[in-house]
Amino acid sequence: MQNQNTNKAEGGASMDQLGLMRLAQLAPRPKSLQETGLSRELLIDLIAKHFLDRGPLSLSELADATALSGGIVEQILEFMRGEALTEVRPSRNDKVGLIYGLTDRGRATALDAMSRSGYVGPAPVPLHHYRKVTAAQSVHKHSVTRENVRNSFNDVVIEPGLLDRLGASVNSGRAIFLYGDAGTGKTYISQRLTRLFPGLVLIPHAVAIDNQIVQVFDPLMHKVVDVNRSDDAVMLGRGHDRRFSVCERPAVITAGELSADMLEVTYEPSARLYEAPLQMRANNGVFIIDDLGRQHIEPKQLFNRWIVPLEEKIDYLSLKSGKHFSVPFDVVLVFSTNIHPLKLADEAFLRRIGYKIEFKPMKPDAYQRVWHDTCVQLEIDYDPQVLQFVINELHGRHQTPLLPCHPRDLIGMAVDHALYVDNERYIDCEKMVWAWKNYFVSLQDFSE
Repeated sequence: MQNQNTNKAEGGASMDQLGLMRLAQLAPRPKSLQETGLSRELLIDLIAKHFLDRGPLSLSELADATALSGGIVEQILEFMRGEALTEVRPSRNDKVGLIYGLTDRGRATALDAMSRSGYVGPAPVPLHHYRKVTAAQSVHKHSVTRENVRNSFNDVVIEPGLLDRLGASVNSGRAIFLYGDAGTGKTYISQRLTRLFPGLVLIPHAVAIDNQIVQVFDPLMHKVVDVNRSDDAVMLGRGHDRRFSVCERPAVITAGELSADMLEVTYEPSARLYEAPLQMRANNGVFIIDDLGRQHIEPKQLFNRWIVPLEEKIDYLSLKSGKHFSVPFDVVLVFSTNIHPLKLADEAFLRRIGYKIEFKPMKPDAYQRVWHDTCVQLEIDYDPQVLQFVINELHGRHQTPLLPCHPRDLIGMAVDHALYVDNERYIDCEKMVWAWKNYFVSLQDFSE
């Protein structure tokens, strides 16, 4: 695939530049309070909390903290000064300009605001704007072709027929059910499905539902792309709305820790924060429920949770106040399990899922390619005789299937042993036997 930084489009603009122009058109930077879609009261509370959290701040510092233009922040500050909530403080130096801080009355306002919501960060985007942006960059807007799939996974050793089934399943817009033995690559492959969808996406820091703020952005789930922003935060009308972060399409994964509460808006009483559910954070990307059947929620209950969102592409959520609202459900939903599907649900349920794709052990030639690639990555000499010993004498004698996780794990452990014994990086048959005995567990290893 071509490097986006060097790939040029018409007019000499790079694909990155065109992408950023598209994002700026999708979510232009608001130039006025009205264009933010937020109430003045919400922004007063937010700015007051920033003062309470950080102390006196300049206009540019507040603009950067709230991700709003200097003009909008200045308008709010002037109103707060008129209400005796803020005051001008002595400047820290000549370069900073005016410094603003809270009055006693303003501090009381900030404490009251903090008691109602502990959110202190960039200004949220209104719910209707979030819906619009999410719909415009939908993960289902692009059809996946065989060429697209092959190019996206050209560095992965995987059966072509399996790739074809994955590609077709993504085009369906339905949930995908991956099953097979542990270590067959289900999670690894599903996480890379985002490669099939072009373009960067806008992820909001938070969304405002009326005057309540729900935090969406999570640095553990959203990979921010550095767009080398050169414009000053105080300047108007340049670039995209900075209340959004420019990110790669998300790939959100959850496993045995998943509970029903994690699929709803959660409220943390100690921090007084609303947090978006996992599927909302996965919007415009892939949502993977791994290790299905081992969660705190029953599979049938979990499947039932997705019936309406999958059919309507809308998810219905609520706040602790009882306020109900809807958000887009724009994800490629992937279930992954080591358990046979019929042990988790009946055929009627499975029909609603759509695609059921089995991941099987590798054939020897595919295993050889993974083994060779692993040696290259670890800077270990590739010895075909060692590989044949592992396949025939270890896998064959122990009747252990060839799984794509084995080369990385076994070679890594063999190198660990070589470094310990000889202070050298190498593998041989003796080291592989040692690695095998320490990697696999057998009931025969235990005595009565």
